[in-house]
Parts: sequence; structure tokens; C-alpha cells
Amino acid sequence: MHYFVPRRCSASSKIMYHDQTSARRAAEESRVQRGVELWVYRCELCGTWHLTSRAPGSEGYAAKSTASKPRSRKRGYKPRRR
Repeated sequence: MHYFVPRRCSASSKIMYHDQTSARRAAEESRVQRGVELWVYRCELCGTWHLTSRAPGSEGYAAKSTASKPRSRKRGYKPRRR
């Protein structure tokens, strides 16, 4: 039996959709079948369309597209002042 394996973005490991309509269709299928709300965006690195669970107006959505300083995962971590 042959299974379909979708192509994935080398930068983000997300499924690549060639156009916005196919990505929106996949997001709608996910909402109907699993009850998960997903949004569509165009990847700046590979130029194809991906799905994300972050809403377009949320804090993490904007930070993902722009480069930011790496943060520590430690709880309560405060960087040293120089």
C-alpha cells in the first residue's frame, strides 16, 4: 500500500502548500475533523504556504516572522546588566 507523504519546508518542517486556496482548504478540513482553528501564511524562507495555530494578531505571530534575540528557557531568568 502506498501512502502519500507531503513535502515539508526545510526551514520549519511544516507541510508546504503550493497556493493559498489549497492551504485554506486544509485548514478548513482540520477545523471540521479535529476542531482545531488554523491560519494560513506565506513562508518568507521557501515562498510556499503553511498553516499555523497562532492567530494573525497574537504576540507570537509577529515575533515568528522577525528575527529576535535568543531567550533562555530558565524560569525567572534575567540577563546580566553590564
